[in-house]
Formats: sequence, structure tokens, C-alpha cells
Amino acid sequence: MLAADYVFWPAIAWIVAANLYCMPRIKSGHIAMQWGLSGQPTWYASKTGALWGIAAFALALRALIWAAITYLPESVHSPEIGLLLLSIILVATHLFMLRAATRAS
Repeated sequence: MLAADYVFWPAIAWIVAANLYCMPRIKSGHIAMQWGLSGQPTWYASKTGALWGIAAFALALRALIWAAITYLPESVHSPEIGLLLLSIILVATHLFMLRAATRAS
């Protein structure tokens, strides 16, 4: 277990808790996933896919980091920093997406 896992797993727990809290509050069946320079959404995803896809994406990346550390240790450089940045960026982007989705409802 990496020291950055002490940030990663609480980040996953926060994402799951935020999804459970916000899911009934988002009335629309679709959530904006990307915004253009004008500030308008450019594409949408289904509510379930948008909310739970980020958790699945984070777990898949963590599994990839684990596999790289286990099977290609000579090719891995600074997994701690990568995992820490991944955790912070995922929580920040998920918070932004949830705020936009709950305001739009």
C-alpha cells in the first residue's frame, strides 16, 4: 500500500457519498460533462454513467498503477505523486460537475 492511498481511498469514499447524496437531487436524466469556452455544455452523459463512471474510472486507474508497480517496477517513476494528484483532480472535477448538475435541476 502506498502512502498516497491514505488520500485516494477517502477520495473514493467522498465520491460515492456525494453521488448518493446528489443523485436524488438531480432531476434531469442527463448531466453536462464538458463545457466550451463560451461556458455552455458541449456534451451530456446519462446521470448514472456520469455519476458512477468517475468512480469506476478512478478504480481502474488505481488498478493500472498497482499492475505497473507490481509487474514493471523499473518503468514506474513517482507513483505516489501520480496517485495523489489523481485523487485531488478527480474530487475537484467531480465536485464541479455535481454543483453544475444540481444547479441545473
